[in-house]
Amino acid sequence: MPQQTTEDRPGPVSGEAPEPTGYRRLFSLPGARAFTTGNLLARLPMGMFGVSAVVMIAGSRGSYALAGAVSATGLAATGVAGPWLARLVDRHGQARIALPATVVAVLGSLALLLCVRYDAPDWTLFAAYAGTAATPNIGGLSRARWAHLLRDEPGALHTANAFEQAADELCFMLGPVLASFLTGTFFPEAGTLAAAALLLAGMLLFLAQRATEPPPAARSPAPSPLRSPGIPPLLACFVATGAVFGSMELVTIAYADGQGHRAAAGAVLALQAAGSCAAGLAYGALKPARLRLGQCLAGMTVLMALPWLAAGLTGSLWALAAALLPAGMATAPTMVTAMTLVQRRTPAGRLNEGMSLMVTGLLTGVACGSAAGGWAAEHLSATTGYAVPPAAAGLALLIHAGRPRRR
Repeated sequence: MPQQTTEDRPGPVSGEAPEPTGYRRLFSLPGARAFTTGNLLARLPMGMFGVSAVVMIAGSRGSYALAGAVSATGLAATGVAGPWLARLVDRHGQARIALPATVVAVLGSLALLLCVRYDAPDWTLFAAYAGTAATPNIGGLSRARWAHLLRDEPGALHTANAFEQAADELCFMLGPVLASFLTGTFFPEAGTLAAAALLLAGMLLFLAQRATEPPPAARSPAPSPLRSPGIPPLLACFVATGAVFGSMELVTIAYADGQGHRAAAGAVLALQAAGSCAAGLAYGALKPARLRLGQCLAGMTVLMALPWLAAGLTGSLWALAAALLPAGMATAPTMVTAMTLVQRRTPAGRLNEGMSLMVTGLLTGVACGSAAGGWAAEHLSATTGYAVPPAAAGLALLIHAGRPRRR
């Protein structure tokens, strides 16, 4: 396969047609469109499971605190299991590990559905949702394929990372809308049922594309990514950033419910993801390293205060929705910049493990943010709960500013 030497020289050489650049370059690679299609199908449920579980549990048990705690438990369990699964993927390959893991995760989702449907004790909800911890790091699997295919093209890899973040946001934009529509139109468990089916179908399609799968590596002699220079501070930043996402989602659901528009929660959350998706695609079109992580975190801290101000000053769901759009624009550049740093600092042969550790940190933060947001919404007010996201973003900025400087 011909390799592009630089993205700054797209002109033809000796009368030949120019090689595609930017996003066209990504999807000109053999098999890229097929594995991306499967990945998007499998990733869409990631934006559905949280909203579906909260609506399903809160509607059945009448407690957002319980719904937040169950969601936090599942995310925390995923954070624990994720790096172990990723290490197995690095060692044995994606198809051999991710398929059985997906089946286990789907069974966990169905178990939660049955427990809610048949009014099982509260503790069974925690046990069932913990089974979803086997869900593979779908975004990490896709990023590992791009890193393998574009290992000699850093500019194209930056574009691929931006596309992946935009895909994340697209799925988190459409997922809550679809989940809210299904749970409100049909029955409370419809969102979870559809998400489980999409996850299984998408992973089957994604894993069938064996030609783009990175080859498994033997047991790597490199140290754990946790002991790599610069990784621990990044992990702490991911935890704090995850708290932004977890609290924002749950507080928005509670706020919309308090306004008498629970079914609109997904559409309101979709605006935040839409802002991030647009920002991610625009950021991918730029040359790498235009922004530093500290600048991104500072912007996120400021923009995440907008929903708090809108909710507190107007009390209007429409004003809140308008504030979530610019708030989301800080997300994608922050995540792309941070994930690029992870790829640079992770030892060779342990890329899936390194990215999964970051997702573990992110999910741990989402769990903490979900629990904090649920507590604030139930014991204080949903409006007060909107103080949690900017506080978490500010904490991430402080962690990054206080990190040891690397030579």
